[in-house]
Amino acid sequence: MSASVMNLGRLLADTARRLPDRAALWQAGRRWTWSEIDAEANAIAAGFAAMGLAPGDRVFVLSRNNPPMFVSMWACFKAGLVWVPANFRLSPPEIGWLVKHCRARALVYDPLFAPHVDAVAAELGAGAPAVVAIAEARAGERSWDEIGAGHRPAPSVEVDVAYDHPCWFFYTSGTTGRPKASILTHGQLNFVVNNHLADLMPGTTESDVSLVVAPLSHGAGAHALSQVARGAMSVLMPSERLDVEEAWRLVEHHRVTNMFTVPTIVKLLIEHPAVDRYDHASLRYVIYAGAPMYRADQKLALTKLGKVLVQYFGLGEVTGNITVLPPHLHTLDDDAADARIGTCGYPRTGMEIKIVDGEGRRLGPGERGEICTRGLAVFAGYFENPEATAKALKGGWFHTGDLGYLDAQGFLYITGRASDMYISGGSNVYPRDAEEVLLTHPAVSEVAVLGVPDPKWGEAGVAVVVRQPGAGAGEAELIGFLDGKLAKYKWPRRVFFWDELPKSGYGKVPKHLIRQKLYDQGALRQGEGI
Repeated sequence: MSASVMNLGRLLADTARRLPDRAALWQAGRRWTWSEIDAEANAIAAGFAAMGLAPGDRVFVLSRNNPPMFVSMWACFKAGLVWVPANFRLSPPEIGWLVKHCRARALVYDPLFAPHVDAVAAELGAGAPAVVAIAEARAGERSWDEIGAGHRPAPSVEVDVAYDHPCWFFYTSGTTGRPKASILTHGQLNFVVNNHLADLMPGTTESDVSLVVAPLSHGAGAHALSQVARGAMSVLMPSERLDVEEAWRLVEHHRVTNMFTVPTIVKLLIEHPAVDRYDHASLRYVIYAGAPMYRADQKLALTKLGKVLVQYFGLGEVTGNITVLPPHLHTLDDDAADARIGTCGYPRTGMEIKIVDGEGRRLGPGERGEICTRGLAVFAGYFENPEATAKALKGGWFHTGDLGYLDAQGFLYITGRASDMYISGGSNVYPRDAEEVLLTHPAVSEVAVLGVPDPKWGEAGVAVVVRQPGAGAGEAELIGFLDGKLAKYKWPRRVFFWDELPKSGYGKVPKHLIRQKLYDQGALRQGEGI
């Protein structure tokens, strides 16, 4: 057993002790203090224990951003449980598979997702987890208030944990098969918190305010850890939909100093006329990740917001900790001496990067190969998937599956992906998900889904379909067929119909040939998206 480390829940407890009456969380006109958030986390942690949950058990959470969602993370950490937040845009069948895969002992949900909970019950039957409703409970369920009742006030008790004690399952789509659960640990995330504060938002204190415009289930949740550590208030948007006008109003009203987002959201924020109507001079760090940002969008953001952009590159397996490009290295002038056009930055503090060829040999500056990294931010492996873990951590390095090169100064440039996975609006999209559903349509004989550049979403999906003889299904019918079966962000945005798909000598469908043919035919145009 490895040496014990601080339970992450202690971050909240210490901040609540130091700043009990200071604002911790705000949403829709209501304010919660640090002492209130910590007290609720303690009560829910005790409630989970009273339900029979033990350290190491998984708690699946399906919710939009709200205070219980935020508290559930800290309650799980304190109790030594594993927080398993889901992308709330997933369909009921997809959620059912995830709950079954992680063998959750409890499922926390907000009322919008009752159909998903029903799908889990239908899928697992007697093996379904105990269900906790954030609002009013239905028959056979407990309510959020009920599990906390009788434990208020509860002492702040954080169970002892080892460095490798799991605390978060971060589901990520790989290059093959179903989603994999990346095991994030207390020791790893202790490092991540310090690294975020050192590299992404240095100087953060209780005087700072963070606007949360992305789901807490992913990168925004990791970002929130650092805000809690320093006592900075988090402001939640009033709903799951991005209201740009409201976002800028909140920035002005709360004097927001930082936010974590993705290039797609940055683009929406800076192109909306509200950016010129509200005072955003308080912003110090606008942190973006998840996909490359087009240079034109980067320049407009710098023009509108000033030198506040921070870029980082990373995957869920390393909680985003591979590179950073800080504000002073974002420039409007392409010809400036310090201009770093196209780079995603240099290695994060305590992290190392190498580029390898197909044989695993380290490559020199300017040579393109697979991007690998090592350091304390690297995850503990994939839950119950030793083959994928061994492949990802071969030779003691995490293999990202992305291609790129380092320049002589150690700046990283990403040039492509070794897999077919693409990133749309900051979300990883695995084409096989859509392919498998489309292949169940009676009119579809063959299908290939691939990502292509798109000015709005970074990348977007297109499908090339070979229809069954005599079938006449069109684009609208096939896209509509995905409704309810697949999360909308995974849908291809265009469908093209061919008589056949190109095949390699091994019978495989080379997607780079499909992509090139789409451009050669004029179905897609370089730089214009879809």
